[in-house]
Amino acid sequence: EVQVGCHELLGHGSGKLLCETSEGVFNFDSANPPIDPFSGKPVTSWYKPGETWDGKFSAMASSYEECRAECVGIYLSCNEDVLATFGHPGQAGQDVMYCNWLLMVRAGFVALEFYTVEQKKWRQAHMQARFAILKTLMRAGQDFVKIARTGEDGVEVQIDGSKIKTVGVPAIREFLGKLNVYKSSADFEKGSALYLDATSVEGEFLEYRDIVIAKKKPRKVFVQANTRLEDGQVKISHYDATPEGVVQ
Repeated sequence: EVQVGCHELLGHGSGKLLCETSEGVFNFDSANPPIDPFSGKPVTSWYKPGETWDGKFSAMASSYEECRAECVGIYLSCNEDVLATFGHPGQAGQDVMYCNWLLMVRAGFVALEFYTVEQKKWRQAHMQARFAILKTLMRAGQDFVKIARTGEDGVEVQIDGSKIKTVGVPAIREFLGKLNVYKSSADFEKGSALYLDATSVEGEFLEYRDIVIAKKKPRKVFVQANTRLEDGQVKISHYDATPEGVVQ
């Protein structure tokens, strides 16, 4: 619930778009625009009248935004006040933090299932977003996140929990900062270059994708029980978690 809460409330729920709402009318001080922390200079772009986030970033917008929210989630899961707010103080919170980051990098790895090699396209926004995070954390180096071969056809996703705050957090802070600045300032050129680079699948990742596809498990079937009235008594019926159970 820590990841989901931070993702939805503070991920999707944050971030101002700099707009010229109508000709000559701005929702920020256009005479003194905000400073881009990565260039050290005032931003030079914003949303013009009639422009929107979805329109400006087009097909990339959905996944880009999901990545921004996922980054907020894992970044804030390292904050002890945030963890305590969700009921996980002390060591319990540190365990939650580690599990959250481990699950995220694993999700980024198995996300390769949703990449189509022939068209060089992603088929699912959240999966593309999680892969971007995996790739960003692997690029952080220092043996923080690694993918190790196990046997001829196996792999193991590894994360060094002792380096989450020293290596992982700075890497996500910078990546998230750029995602946010480029979205806020309608800088499609820099934003698209950043995100396409983070989500491109090449080299060893193509080999990993083959392994993910080969080891893909059947989709789980969830079948809900139902109640029935029998001879004036309420009884419950359970069904097998199979296609046959769904029909029953």
